[in-house]
Order: sequence, then structure tokens, then C-alpha cells
Amino acid sequence: MPTPDWPQLAAIAWPLAVALGLGLLVRQGLLAVARRARARSRDSLPARVVQVIAVPAALALPLLFLMLAVEATPLSEATTAQAKHWLGIGVLLCVTWLAVRAVGAVEARILREHPVDVEDNLAARRVQTQTRVIAGVIQGAIALVGLALALMTFPAIRQVGATLLASAGIIGLVAGIAAKPVFGNLIAGLQIALAQPIRLDDVVIVEGEWGRIEEITATYVVVRVWDERRMVVPLQWFIENPFQNWTRTSAELLGTAFLWLDYRTPMAEVRAQLQAICEEDPRWDGRVCVAQVTEASEQTVQVRLLVSARNSGDLFDLRCVVRERMIDYLSQHHPQSLPRLRAELSREAPADASAAGGTPTQAPDHAETRSPGAEDTADTPQAPGRPAA
Repeated sequence: MPTPDWPQLAAIAWPLAVALGLGLLVRQGLLAVARRARARSRDSLPARVVQVIAVPAALALPLLFLMLAVEATPLSEATTAQAKHWLGIGVLLCVTWLAVRAVGAVEARILREHPVDVEDNLAARRVQTQTRVIAGVIQGAIALVGLALALMTFPAIRQVGATLLASAGIIGLVAGIAAKPVFGNLIAGLQIALAQPIRLDDVVIVEGEWGRIEEITATYVVVRVWDERRMVVPLQWFIENPFQNWTRTSAELLGTAFLWLDYRTPMAEVRAQLQAICEEDPRWDGRVCVAQVTEASEQTVQVRLLVSARNSGDLFDLRCVVRERMIDYLSQHHPQSLPRLRAELSREAPADASAAGGTPTQAPDHAETRSPGAEDTADTPQAPGRPAA
């Protein structure tokens, strides 16, 4: 059994031990600073910068210390190079992590400065939609680049990359076909972030369902339907298909309530009552309150009650209230205005007047019932006493 070379082991161990101890002290100090900044100055910019940097730095600095310590050890060049290679990959991944956290911190700050829980949140929803989508794309790109750089440090993978580049035509075609849905959704996400056909909290009609945009990710959109269901729609669908956006430029909307009433409906009083209903309801925004006769059939007239509200939720409730209260008003004050069916009854004379005891009816003269000649043809026999045509 060979005798251990204690002096060489000591020369290898003490730099690594010093670097490891120093790295652990720095790590604990950085984490303590981050905790203190989070507890004392949560809303200040310096505190948030410290929180973003401290956690990745607490892992990256010990790795850097170990890289310096490896240089000071009497290890072979191959062992030193391999150790520095793996430590360098760790530092690279920490830098990638720091970049992702920095983008997330900028995103969080923008979202805090533009809250959507306010009455007029159109601009805030626009900013939040752009920020979430663009930040997600940037973070994904940073992570992909960092991982690619880490993998490219291996000679074998570099050789594979060179081989793939040599046959890039076929490989690129196959990869493009296979990744079409992924890249399609990625491009659709950028289009939605820039053009903004939809935004967070927009009221939309998708596939006949009324709902609100609850979440926009890099690949799909979550629509919260009115009955608490969730509809998951690919991003590309919003680029390729038509849909309704009720809050594209403003949350204010017009809505109708249709009534089918009798021809005797007093429209002047209907208009006055509609105005009173709207003025008493706080959901009416004071813009539109109109009653119009929009159709007339053989039995009823169609009356359209047009009202306005600040948003779609208030509008739906206001329409229901207007319809209900108007029917109640007409039932109490103008019941003749409600639709009804009319029938006219008449008494017809008996077919046989002599049997009924009346005077027999004289048969009409043939001249009074004769056709003007349109039905006469060459094959029709001529009536007695009637001149030929």
C-alpha cells in the first residue's frame, strides 16, 4: 500500500478549504442582507435590486473562489482544466439565473406601477399585457442562450453542432415542420404583445362563450367564462380567427332590451318610464337611454330599449332591470299594451234558407257568373245561346 503524500494533499486541501469557507461566509452574508432588505425596505428600489442580485451571487461567488483555489493547487493540468470547466459552467448558469431574475424584477415593477384594480384600467391592461408577454419571451430566450452556451463548452457537443450545420438543409426543414406550433405561438405572442388584439381582463366572445382574459402565457390564453369555467385557447387562434372584444378601446357599452307590445302602447309614457328607471339605477352611465319602435308585425310592435353602462357586467344587470321594471310598469298602468290575440266572431246564414223557414234565394243569372273568356279553349264545348269566340 503506497504511503499518502501528506504534504501534497495538504497543498491541495488548504486552498480549497479556505475558498470554501470564504465562499460560505460570503453566501450567508448575502442571504442575510437579502432577508433584511426584504423585511425593512420592501418597496424601495435599492432593496429590490439587492434581492435580485443577492441570491444568484450567493451561489456564484463561492464557485469563483473555488476556481481561484484550483489554480493555486498542485493538481495536474488536465484535472485543473476539468475542474475549472465545471465550475465555469456553474458560474455561467448563475449569470443566466441572475439575468432571468433581473427581467422578472423589471416586469414586477412595471406591473406594480400599473395596477388593473382601478375603474379606468384600459392603459394599465395594455401595459400589463405587453410586459407579461415580452418578459416571458425574453426570459425564455435568456435561458435558452445560457443553456446553449453551457453545452457548447463540451467538445463533443461542438462537434455534433458542426455536423448538424453541415447538413442544415434537411435538419432545418424537419425541425421547422416539427416546431411549427411552437414557433407559431411564439410569433403570435409577439404579435399580441405589440398589436394587442387582446389584453388582460378584456371581455371577449370566443367560440360563442362570454368571458374575460385571465392569463396570457407564451403559448396559450386562459379565458375565464362567466360561469367560472376556464377556456384554454392557443395564442395562434387569436391571430387566425375572428372574435369579439368588448373592451378593445373602452369598457363602455350599449345594450338593448326588446319588448313585443300591443299597437295601443303609449310610447311617450314608455320613454318617460325608461328615463326614470335609468336615472334611479347607479349602473347607468348617463349616456344613452332611448326607446324606439323597431318593427311592426300583424299582431304586435317591437320596442327596443337602448341603454348604456360603464362595463359589460353593469350593462347586463341594467338590461335585466330595465326589462323587468318596464314589464311591471305596463302590467300595472297600461295592461292594454301587453300583447294579445284578437278574433272576430260572425253569424253566417244557413245554407238552405227554405229549410230554415226563410225566403228561398233566387239562383244567379249565368251572365253574372260567366267567365270573361280566359278559360275558353278550342276543346271546350260552346254553351247554348253563347256566340262563338
